[in-house]
Amino acid sequence: MDHGNMDMGSNATCTHAMTWNWNTIGTCFLAESWRIENEGTFAASCIGVFLLVICLEFLRRLGKEYDSFILRQFQQYLAAQARASKVEGSCCSDEPAPGPQVVTFRATPVQQLIRSVIHAMAFGIAYILMLIAMAFNGYIIISIIVGAGVGKFLCDWMIAKVVVVGDSNQPNKGAAASLEEPSVCCG
Repeated sequence: MDHGNMDMGSNATCTHAMTWNWNTIGTCFLAESWRIENEGTFAASCIGVFLLVICLEFLRRLGKEYDSFILRQFQQYLAAQARASKVEGSCCSDEPAPGPQVVTFRATPVQQLIRSVIHAMAFGIAYILMLIAMAFNGYIIISIIVGAGVGKFLCDWMIAKVVVVGDSNQPNKGAAASLEEPSVCCG
């Protein structure tokens, strides 16, 4: 199957290179309707792809922030329950205070729906970017890479809570555990 020149019903043709290329005019991305007719259209396409990658990084950050938000809400609920149970209990009780307890949190259906919508949007954008990158156009791939870097810089500034321990010989295991690994592919 020849992908070099496809007839679009007019004199205009799309260049579909299946190898690395630096084509600008005549290149099509995703569909024949996204045909580059001049340098301005190509520049707008590169800027649009750059901004789309930043939107992807924003959605990834939004997902993390929403997860933290619903977890904080649950922790506040547990703290309020603990305070209420202390008020109800007797101050002169001989029973020892209970040790640490583990409580499992499960998102409500509405919270899970919101999490799923954010994830689906990020996944969809990542998939579209992958398809755009499959044009193997060097300028577009550079726009994707630079957009990913700028998006990470703007949207995913690392903030971590570090617990300081009195003994400097003991490594702080909690700080490293609170950092997340970056996603390897597509979301």
